[in-house]
Amino acid sequence: MIPARRAKDSDLQSAAKVLAVAFADYPWTRWSIPADGYANRLEELQRLYLAHARAHGLVFVDEDVQSVSAFLPPDAPPLEADVEERVGSLHGDRLSALMNLALPASPDGAWTLATVGVLPGAQGGGLGSAVIAAGLRVIDGGSAPVALETSNERNVRLYHRHGFSLDATTSVPGGPLVYSMSRPAGG
Repeated sequence: MIPARRAKDSDLQSAAKVLAVAFADYPWTRWSIPADGYANRLEELQRLYLAHARAHGLVFVDEDVQSVSAFLPPDAPPLEADVEERVGSLHGDRLSALMNLALPASPDGAWTLATVGVLPGAQGGGLGSAVIAAGLRVIDGGSAPVALETSNERNVRLYHRHGFSLDATTSVPGGPLVYSMSRPAGG
């Protein structure tokens, strides 16, 4: 089994870079982030979201920080006002579309698997599964369900292997197809 550990503050910059590379061509980020300065916007957004998840939830990485996962509890506070303002500016003209989007609700009391990413050259070796499993082990100790959304059909198979079921698909107007999935408490 590939070891995964909780991320330290010093890992967050590297982890944000991993996610920026992993999500470079991801349908959701391509839809939700303006093309102008896309790579820089994506990396900064990942850094902001990871800092929030580290402060209020769980962030896991492998030893070499080639993979990362972030989980948020159901009672996670919203982003701080200055961070929320920066996130809004990074989404630019896409912000109103994001704010008006309605996706299916997660199960009551569910944690959210907010993100998982692996550097492209390291994909297929179990790193993504390792950082997912690490978070699920911690959450399963609290017996809470976990929910996620993905806009890459390939990811659905990965999440099925971790006990997630497909709950709904949503066709985003002018954007990607979103797969909403959940895993019952205790997996």
